[in-house]
Amino acid sequence: MSEIQQLQPNLLWKWFDQICAIPHPSYHEEALANFIVNWAKEKHFFVERDEVGNILIRKPASKGMENRPSVVLQAHLDMVPQANEDTPHNFQTDPIQPYIDGEWVTAKGTTLGADNGIGLASALAALEEENLAHPELEVLLTMTEEQGMEGAIGLRPNWLKSQIMINTDTEENGEIYIGCAGGVNADLNIPIQQIENTYTHSYQLVLKGLRGGHSGVDIHTGRVNAIKTLVRFLAHLQQHYPQINIAISQLNGGSVRNAIPREAFVTLCFDGDIAPLQSAVENFATLLKTELAIAEPHLQLFLQPTEKPQTILDRTSQNKVINLLNALPNGVIRNSDAVENVVETSLSLGLIKSENNHLHATILIRSLIESGKHYVQETLQSLTELCDAEVAFSGDYPGWEPQPESKILALTSQIYADILGYKPEIKVIHAGLECGLLKKIYPNLDVVSIGPTIINAHSPDEKVHIPAVQTYWQLLTRILAEVK
Repeated sequence: MSEIQQLQPNLLWKWFDQICAIPHPSYHEEALANFIVNWAKEKHFFVERDEVGNILIRKPASKGMENRPSVVLQAHLDMVPQANEDTPHNFQTDPIQPYIDGEWVTAKGTTLGADNGIGLASALAALEEENLAHPELEVLLTMTEEQGMEGAIGLRPNWLKSQIMINTDTEENGEIYIGCAGGVNADLNIPIQQIENTYTHSYQLVLKGLRGGHSGVDIHTGRVNAIKTLVRFLAHLQQHYPQINIAISQLNGGSVRNAIPREAFVTLCFDGDIAPLQSAVENFATLLKTELAIAEPHLQLFLQPTEKPQTILDRTSQNKVINLLNALPNGVIRNSDAVENVVETSLSLGLIKSENNHLHATILIRSLIESGKHYVQETLQSLTELCDAEVAFSGDYPGWEPQPESKILALTSQIYADILGYKPEIKVIHAGLECGLLKKIYPNLDVVSIGPTIINAHSPDEKVHIPAVQTYWQLLTRILAEVK
């Protein structure tokens, strides 16, 4: 039990504290799912799981609301696991430690999981709250949203009764989302040849201290990709310091596909004096700190001694890896013509790992339009063919097409304006919400997405705004009470 249980609305924060106490990173949500199912059974609610583990809970309408249309509240069970380098945390066994920081709730050295834990807590609080006016409620909790939306993809058809859905995965107070980007994973494999390491010295080049963030909603902010920046230095070294003869061994960076990498590491092997290499690293670090003083004020680039690896990349493989990754597009590809101030198409290199005789990289492509996804896929296909590498695409999911004439949108806008004192913004987000997939299975769903202000999602700097949670709860409960 943490201090956040003191906050209002009390029942919502009580549930969020409970969620934080049960580890639930992607692919490891089962303990949390079982806890919720057992709680629902104790409350004598209808509760069921489908073939991929999604949970559906039903609560009868409150008195006098029996003839109103039923509403489904939807959230996902998993969270993105990211920790600061100096925070030892096992996301499969250790609880998240939330605490109050002024007007915000954040976590000690890790992601908080407010994405989508606050939405999940609000749905469970709505089920538990006995004095809430509402029609029949369905609560749909999906599995593994953060790693490919597997729960939404595998959702059982003909399961939901409702034709109105409130998705709780939006992260900005005063905004209603009615559309989102689709996405597809690109798995890049670069075959490499390794040879015996005969060099005398081995150092690890470390890039860390970057802000990271969500690879969709933060992709336009200028936040630096650690993998791309580290490879930029290797290309710089290769082109401007040919006298420094280095060999690469291990290259690793990032941790999940949908977060901008904050750290990257490469093992460098060489003979002779370290002074020229040290000087080149320091000069480049100074360049980066000047260039990125505003975007990345805590950037660090440095060498540290490391154990000598047994093998290194041969020269052909090393050149191929550096040139391919340096030329790899990353970030915003195009802004939308149809929706003002929204990214249309992007891609983000999320992680890279040295594995046996190949280098494996995972990229997430996002676009509001299908042709945008296809364009980036074709670009990656051309690039890999030029460099004797391979790319495979998986996990393709559709975007959510806006419906401005939606009845639940009109009601939500009206209530939100009354609460805020001004009109909410109606927006489309450059990130993957599950709404597009859910509407593919249930095409008659009338959907909006709402939520409180959450900043720095998918990074250890994640935090949720306490007053915004109060506003969000007021909005959610009024929609349920006033739905026609």
